[in-house]
Amino acid sequence: MFKFMKERILVLVLLSIFIILISSTISAANDPEVEIGNITRLKGQRINQLLGYGIVVGLNGSGDSNRSQATLQSVANMLQNFGVNVTDNQVASQNIAAVMVTAELPPVAHNGDQLDITVSSIGDADSLMGGTLLLTPLQAPNGEIYASAQGPLSVGGYSVGDGGNSEVQNHPTVGRIPGGALVEKEIGSSLSGEQLTYILANPSFKTASQISSTINNKFGSGTARALNASTINISKPDNFNYGMVNFIAEVNSLKVTPAVEARVVIDERTGTVVFSHNVHISTVAVAHGNLSVSISTQQEVSQPEPFSEGETRVTEDVEIEVDEGQEGNMLIVSQENTIEDLVTALNAIGATPRDIISIIQKIDAAGALHAELEIQ
Repeated sequence: MFKFMKERILVLVLLSIFIILISSTISAANDPEVEIGNITRLKGQRINQLLGYGIVVGLNGSGDSNRSQATLQSVANMLQNFGVNVTDNQVASQNIAAVMVTAELPPVAHNGDQLDITVSSIGDADSLMGGTLLLTPLQAPNGEIYASAQGPLSVGGYSVGDGGNSEVQNHPTVGRIPGGALVEKEIGSSLSGEQLTYILANPSFKTASQISSTINNKFGSGTARALNASTINISKPDNFNYGMVNFIAEVNSLKVTPAVEARVVIDERTGTVVFSHNVHISTVAVAHGNLSVSISTQQEVSQPEPFSEGETRVTEDVEIEVDEGQEGNMLIVSQENTIEDLVTALNAIGATPRDIISIIQKIDAAGALHAELEIQ
């Protein structure tokens, strides 16, 4: 009898260990390994935003009207620079439009490098299709000019109308010019010294600790030290003789499993709901209109036949029963269920995104949603 109980306890212990291993495998599938360089950036290495005011010409009657005084004055001032003396009252053409030009200057850019630019109308132009941007200086927030832009626009839309009828497709008042700007001034960027500071894109104490441990395992203890949830100090080892650039390349290629915070993101304007895989809810009862949902999840262990080559497996049996009656019923969700089970059940009966958003918000208000709720 004692021997039988001992063997039974041993079997239970082995099953428990196997369940933990299976859970770890499932978690690894949901949280894949990524390279450090894809989730961090070097302190001091940043993108710089550029902005400029310009004029688009060559429009086929779809430009700014005479009500846009800024456009008329800009054209008059531009023509005076070419020796043409006109006033803004003498400029009456709808083939021109005032625009704002935006671009991003990468951390490492050299004179003559090309940048993609976005051109957006600031007047009452109907469309920028077919227009050409005249030479426009692009400046940084400090007022210094770092690039100049010019070229024909590519507009992914149209606006046509005749006799009071019109049709608009996409956004014809915004266009792009691939490689439409040339870098005129470089931003100094050097990797002097033996110290580096990495900044996490999504701050997390767990991720910062994993990155620090991974780097130390590769290059030796003391190479990396996590200061907080978003900052990691790294020192190039003395025995690494291949330069700072090669050292950064090797650090960036190391892989870690970043921690994902439990979060639910709701966009009420579009009815979009996005939630991470680790969102859980406590046992709650919900009544919403005439929707009735019952969810139950059970874990089962599948044992192979004796002396067979099969493997013991842990499976989840999820049963979902839905009903849309005439009267509102209570929805019972146990703590073993995730919010994914709830959304799946609601989708099965054709619940609208508005219904799902409302239910999730009420679950959070009841304190049963174990995740950060972000409403946009």
